[in-house]
Amino acid sequence: MAHRDAVSDLTQLRQLTSGLVRAWRSRLTGRPVGSIVAIRIAMNIVKATRRFERWLGQRTQLVEPDLRLKHVRMAEGAFPFFRATFYRWMQVWPAICPDLAKAPRLLAVGDLHVENFGTWRDVEGRLVWGVNDFDEAAVLPYTVDLVRLATSALLAITAGHIKIRAKDACSAILAGYQKSIVAGGRPFVLAEQNGWLRDIATVASRDPEHFWQRMDSLASVRGKIPKGAQDAIERLLPERGLICRFATRTAGLGSLGHARLVAIAEYNGGRIAREAKALVPSVAYWASGAKSSTEINYQAILSRAVRCPDPFVRLRGRWIVRRLAPYCSRIELSILPTDHDELLLLSAMGWETANIHLGTGRAVKHLRKHLKGLKPNWLSVAAKDMAKAVTEDWGVWKKSGEV
Repeated sequence: MAHRDAVSDLTQLRQLTSGLVRAWRSRLTGRPVGSIVAIRIAMNIVKATRRFERWLGQRTQLVEPDLRLKHVRMAEGAFPFFRATFYRWMQVWPAICPDLAKAPRLLAVGDLHVENFGTWRDVEGRLVWGVNDFDEAAVLPYTVDLVRLATSALLAITAGHIKIRAKDACSAILAGYQKSIVAGGRPFVLAEQNGWLRDIATVASRDPEHFWQRMDSLASVRGKIPKGAQDAIERLLPERGLICRFATRTAGLGSLGHARLVAIAEYNGGRIAREAKALVPSVAYWASGAKSSTEINYQAILSRAVRCPDPFVRLRGRWIVRRLAPYCSRIELSILPTDHDELLLLSAMGWETANIHLGTGRAVKHLRKHLKGLKPNWLSVAAKDMAKAVTEDWGVWKKSGEV
């Protein structure tokens, strides 16, 4: 039965891709065929979500209330829908951007967007800014990260989170990326440099008082704690034998449904927290129809990137464990100060994307050559096409009532 299901999934995926290519070509020739029509015929967003979640449930124990919350959040707007559906992105992107999908491949973030950036403390205690998580890291065309980041910016503009022109947003991302590639990258240390980023990172809503209020509000774990998660957390504590309160945590959108466990303890006059989150291989493997992979690339991409590492982030089996602390978390657009320079921030995001890509050194030469051969407006065109596809998919999801 499982084999027949897998064959059926692959057949559906091939039909989907073939239909999307036909739709894309129709758009290029001027015939009135919508970009998302073939998707709806072959495998609409509802069916794709069900199949993805079945695949996911075969690889990790799903938290059903969080999964239902994810479905609700997906209906709230195109931007949260986008953040929650990287699996769908990897289905449609190769057909909507077929030439870009042939770009040089490297170890990429995959699920990159404007709210996947945050801060942490490095081994010297310095505050550092950059990409926050690598749950979906995989070997992909480098263009995936750039187009996804730009598309997220366009959707954030539509939602009113960013107040600049779409064209300017794409230009800022690409300019930052190109400058970083030429310079060989450089991490964003928020000490004597990057003061404007430090101001963003230390807004009042991220201070210790607010942080520990949120930790105190987490519900304690009921039932047995997964041994893998407990072992992973205990290895990251400063001392063995600390008495911890274990709590559950609901966070993010793409990873909603994955188990998250937080340990909170008293240590040397104050409180500390550690989180373990269940991981699975990147959904890029599912979307491509390739044989299932057991490889998780989280630690590999961390190790190779141009980066000031967070010494409290570790991959332990199928759990990613990290320190939770004030100013050590993802930064949401809603908490940014109103007077921040949005073009400068997007340029920094482009630069940081290159910091990650430069970690795959053997691919950089081919990347540079490919990048020079693209048209000046390639990112803007691709992001607009993908934003349209995402928005249309969101409309289908919202009308479906799948919450």
